[in-house]
Amino acid sequence: MKIEELLQRKGIIHRDPEIMSGVPVFVGTRVPLKTFFDYLEGESGFAEFINDFPYLESQAIKVLENLTKSLQPIFIHPIQNPTSLNYVIR
Repeated sequence: MKIEELLQRKGIIHRDPEIMSGVPVFVGTRVPLKTFFDYLEGESGFAEFINDFPYLESQAIKVLENLTKSLQPIFIHPIQNPTSLNYVIR
């Protein structure tokens, strides 16, 4: 499932053709989700986003929590009679 779909199902973001031409925004605002990611990628970071949009702190944290949960951890499983070269990453 795409992260956008997950965030929509959880009521964190939504799309509405009447709001910002259908760009995904935080529910109850006109602040695009992309703006949040732009802050994270830039020099400003999370703290600056919260400083500029303090009313979105709980929603921004929920986005990060859901992103973290959606990431698949990498497991290393040994094969029979393992040597240093006989490990498979799954």
